[in-house]
Amino acid sequence: MFLPPRNPTIFHILFSLRGSIASKIWRRVAYTMLLSVLVNFTHGEVYDHKVTLTPTAFTIMGLTLAIFLGFRNTASYDRFWEGRKLWGEMLITCRNLARQFITLPRSPRGEATRQRVYLAIAFAYALKNQLRGKDPTADLTPLLPPELLQKVLAAPHRPTAILMELGHASRELGEEGLDPQLVARVDHEVGALSHVLGGCERIQSTPIPYTYVLLLHRTVHIYCFLLPFALIDTIGYLTPVIVGVVSYTFFGLDALGDEIADPFDEEPNDLPLDAISRTIDINLRAQLGETDLPEPVQPKDGVLL
Repeated sequence: MFLPPRNPTIFHILFSLRGSIASKIWRRVAYTMLLSVLVNFTHGEVYDHKVTLTPTAFTIMGLTLAIFLGFRNTASYDRFWEGRKLWGEMLITCRNLARQFITLPRSPRGEATRQRVYLAIAFAYALKNQLRGKDPTADLTPLLPPELLQKVLAAPHRPTAILMELGHASRELGEEGLDPQLVARVDHEVGALSHVLGGCERIQSTPIPYTYVLLLHRTVHIYCFLLPFALIDTIGYLTPVIVGVVSYTFFGLDALGDEIADPFDEEPNDLPLDAISRTIDINLRAQLGETDLPEPVQPKDGVLL
């Protein structure tokens, strides 16, 4: 996730590339502006035939296209925001689960309690890596005993394997004499983690229909490529400038919708899963009373992963 400066200057707003979508769309904008220069040079003629397009038609088309882009970006942001709410819910649930593991037993066993809390931390890291298709070994090794680590890594779905271990941990609390109602509360928090897992997988496995995305891509390109022919007779040599501004807006909205449609990726505008997972790690270790805590994830070039 890109972190904007607190007090950006007008120079920063107009010319800074950090946090901008320009790095992804500059080629398309450049092609469109070069086409505008060529149309300006030929006065809108193609093989001695004057291409006559009126700005009125493009005004109507542009309004319709903007509505479609706005609807698509709203749908993409809904996915982004739902992902953020799910990870916020996981942060709260992990804190609650750690507190229950630590405070509910009448005489908590130190190492057993620590391993139960570490399972909650491991779940956050396992889910992050599952969503990003990465190997969780480095994140899980400091948290799980070797035998359990191998069991989790060998599982076809690692977050689910850790949820099973958390379920065993709640059962063990009952076997140690914890009141059944309190055991049920612990198990409820484990179920909440399962809900987060299912919600994240639903977002990732159900993309915006490709046919809809393809329709928008094509329409945006056709609109921007034909726009110079509609402007050349009215604004002349300024056509490339106006076309550049319009194409930057439409191509940028199109690319931004693509980027945030999968909020769990590692693009600059995606969710900072590394930072959230590390926050869970730090918070739960602090609840255990540990003082040697990991460092929070810091942004690199203004981007927090």
